Amino acid sequence: MVPHMIASQNDLTPDRLAEAVERLCAREPRFIAVVERHGLPSLRPMVRGVEGLLLTVTEQFLSLKAAAVIWQRLHARLSPFSPQAILECPRSELQQLGLSAAKARSFHAIALAVQEQRFQPDALPDLDDDTVRTHLLSLVGVGPWTAEIYLLAALQRCDAWPAGDLALQLAAADLFGLASRPDAEAMMAVGAPFAPVRAVAARRGECGGRRRSW
Repeated sequence: MVPHMIASQNDLTPDRLAEAVERLCAREPRFIAVVERHGLPSLRPMVRGVEGLLLTVTEQFLSLKAAAVIWQRLHARLSPFSPQAILECPRSELQQLGLSAAKARSFHAIALAVQEQRFQPDALPDLDDDTVRTHLLSLVGVGPWTAEIYLLAALQRCDAWPAGDLALQLAAADLFGLASRPDAEAMMAVGAPFAPVRAVAARRGECGGRRRSW
């Protein structure tokens, strides 16, 4: 269970979600049909801290189904994800559990940063979005996609926008009738009119083991 935390003004809550959806539909009427068909998107908060960040790293470049299988093995081996437990698990074993070599390096680098107090994940909820991004992007193996997904799913920020997410790009192409899938740069332009509630447009569900965005 995710611990109860007092929401900041940048966090999505059920009440703020409904208000943000109204705001989004007013700006882009094509979202009205999506809401009528699927209802409000689910917040589905992801666990925060080291565990949530490592889960997001695990999910990079994988379907949810494949990542879930790997994560189950990692969770059984590393929980409760203390830096010591992670560092004591050799990279070779992390790879045997399903991680790529790059992700195994990232697991160790993140754990070491926490152990040396160069990275303090418990402090992130009190920081603004750009500062959170700066802290996350300083970590080995954490790029823009991972940082935005952590902002969106773990911290529940209103304006997170994972422009490099394949499912989000495909959803945008479908919703707006684009001739081709927009790249990350084009997605920044697509999302710009929806600030500061872009995360509402990027909320994802699961369908057949694949991410889908609405």
